[in-house]
Amino acid sequence: MLLITVRGLTDAQAARHTTVSALTLGGILKHLTRGEQVWTRIMVKGDGELPDGMLDMEQYRMADGETLAGLLEEYAAAARRTEEGVAALADLDRTVPLPRTPWSPPETVHWSARRILLHVMRETAQHAGHADIIREALDGASTTAQR
Repeated sequence: MLLITVRGLTDAQAARHTTVSALTLGGILKHLTRGEQVWTRIMVKGDGELPDGMLDMEQYRMADGETLAGLLEEYAAAARRTEEGVAALADLDRTVPLPRTPWSPPETVHWSARRILLHVMRETAQHAGHADIIREALDGASTTAQR
């Protein structure tokens, strides 16, 4: 759905704020790409380390010089790496420690690869909903009307 939502947009439209939120369509795409990259790394490496910059709010913004086409290429590349990572796993029930974050509980939490993949899907669905609202406010387009 997210790819349908951003179809036909210019770079300027992808970077435009259309609601009181700071989110943009390009920013959502960039955030989901980064999130998938990080979760795939956690799932495959299982080292419990949070990569540098993961808590940086810049992951939600299109930087000067970034293009929607470039962000779409990075998103597709992240999806391919996830597919490769899943294919390399012997078992989706394998658990790995989650990275420590400011909001983590005091004890170490472990998730299975399956749960990580479900989390990525949930995040994507949630942000696809945000993207629909942003797109509709941008030009009145409805994702369902664009299929």
